[in-house]
Amino acid sequence: MNRKNGTDMAGAATGAERETLLLMGNEAIARGALEAGVGVAAGYPGNPSSEIVAAIAQAAGKMNVYAEWSVNEKVALEVAAAASLTGVRALCAMKQNGLNVALDFLANLNLTGVESGLVVAVCDDPGGISSTNEQDSRHAAKVLDLPLLEPAFVEEARDMARWAFDLSEKIRNVCILRSVTRISHARQNVRLGELPARRPRSRFDTSKRYASIAMTTPPVFHRALHENLEKVRCEFETSPFNRYDGPDRPELLIVTCGSGWLYSLDAVSALSAGRRVGILKLGTTWPLPRSFVGQRLLAAAKVLVAEEIDAFLEGNLKEMACEIAPGRPIAFFGKTSGHIHPFGELNPDSVTHAIARILGMRHRGRPASYQKKAETALKEIVPPRALQFCAGCPHRATFWAVKNAIAMDGRDGFVAGDIGCYSMALTSTGFSQIKTVHAMGSGMGLASGLGKLDRFGFDQPVVAVCGDSTFFHAVIPALVNAVHSRSDIVLVILDNAGTAMTGFQPHPGIGTSAMGDEAPPIDIEAVCRALGAAVVVTDPYDIAGTTEKMLDLLGRKGPPRVLLARRECALAKARREKPAYRVLVDGGRCKGELCGCNRFCVRVFRCPGLRWDREAQKAEVDEAICVGCGVCADICPESAISREALP
Repeated sequence: MNRKNGTDMAGAATGAERETLLLMGNEAIARGALEAGVGVAAGYPGNPSSEIVAAIAQAAGKMNVYAEWSVNEKVALEVAAAASLTGVRALCAMKQNGLNVALDFLANLNLTGVESGLVVAVCDDPGGISSTNEQDSRHAAKVLDLPLLEPAFVEEARDMARWAFDLSEKIRNVCILRSVTRISHARQNVRLGELPARRPRSRFDTSKRYASIAMTTPPVFHRALHENLEKVRCEFETSPFNRYDGPDRPELLIVTCGSGWLYSLDAVSALSAGRRVGILKLGTTWPLPRSFVGQRLLAAAKVLVAEEIDAFLEGNLKEMACEIAPGRPIAFFGKTSGHIHPFGELNPDSVTHAIARILGMRHRGRPASYQKKAETALKEIVPPRALQFCAGCPHRATFWAVKNAIAMDGRDGFVAGDIGCYSMALTSTGFSQIKTVHAMGSGMGLASGLGKLDRFGFDQPVVAVCGDSTFFHAVIPALVNAVHSRSDIVLVILDNAGTAMTGFQPHPGIGTSAMGDEAPPIDIEAVCRALGAAVVVTDPYDIAGTTEKMLDLLGRKGPPRVLLARRECALAKARREKPAYRVLVDGGRCKGELCGCNRFCVRVFRCPGLRWDREAQKAEVDEAICVGCGVCADICPESAISREALP
């Protein structure tokens, strides 16, 4: 057996049977799918789910698997479903926001069912660590009457993914596997199982029809779905992912799932409450296994529910308690009672405090004095750094030009934003230019509506902004709408040649596929022109030129205009090429706070490649971070920054 301290995604996907690897949770899900014989994997990159499809893609060539970064999550699910309908097991991965996009199709697919196993892996993001919101995807399983599985640790994520395909085939329907950030991005040693040697042949049975529209009796599909759910409930009664630890009749029963299980174990251990508290771990959270769970509920008078994010499990347990024990008093504690916070991430401290409060135990957490001392020490050791664009990011230059153009236009214009790295332009890193951020494509959709409000006296210039990947994902329909309705707006497309926010995954505008194969790129400029929009292309590093072009587009009237700001992500380019320039600060010209600009470059433009030398009271270049774009030389009002071309 080979035990490694770490591994890459290819090793996670193609490692040998019985080998033990340190896997990320998402890699474990990918490995489980491969061990189950998955043939097709599709998704749209979105943290914390991105590594699932990426890991499978690295195994594609060796295992005759097809992996795809689809244009959006709805299409990804349709691609996966196509495989399932022809006898090939398939997986679709997405984050919680992506499930919203895929729901339209999923709410029809659940009615018709599938052929081979189809697993939808949804990775929720409690606390919104890498998301615009936190959202509990488990509600979709209940609404759509689909089975829901929740792994509690990395190795279980592998086992559960593998098991989910078998379950999906038994019920001939989709199975949802819900992970969360702290499982998807945690690591654990996982002993690998066997990879199948053969793949089934793909064939669509033309004697069947898969349509959720019933021409005579529409409820027939929904009735069958409910009947199927009872089969799932029976399967869950003996699931290997459910377990109970503790006394037969505990003073307090903790019912938990997902990451809450390990937190609960830590909390009970910290309080030395093992003889008083029992822990019921559920890996199958919808539908609940009635007999297995009911047995434990009837043996407890007090129940604490530990889960992330919403009170999903808590509500379902209360419903079950009313059915199996009407009139029997069971006190439930959790999010509804305020013992567990109803938002953000769960942690051992929150569970520990809840147990101590319910049982009247004395528990002293970390002293406030220690907490204050730790925070003070941290500030001294770690220099403060705001959330900002990377050094040399073309988006910073674009927003600088947009800011200046809007100011020069003088009509109080503003920017409707979107999802991506550039969402940070809500803050000072993008000069606070973005004023709205919602779902992918919503910036353009809002702008389309704003551009038609002139009859109500609205006369402010409207700018929508999106990235190249987002353009393909959700902006094209909104641009079609704006062109058709002759909405008076400007769309700025930040084309940095990749899905940079989630790990530089390719998209339809790039000439490679998820598996690294050559693929025909879709020309964004040509698409916009074909739709009837006027297009102007600019290099963001040419600040003067970009400002002039933006100002011209703002001044025009009529149908939508597009400014295509095209410059590859500085981080991606730096991996392949040396910097174009060496950036220098003239100490004689730079007088910092005394020159009149008041440290303009580090206070306003704020590229992390520049820093303030407190002793010299001057700006200086951080050569470890600077990528040599030279843009800062154009914005220094005293011309104290210069760029020197490198050979």
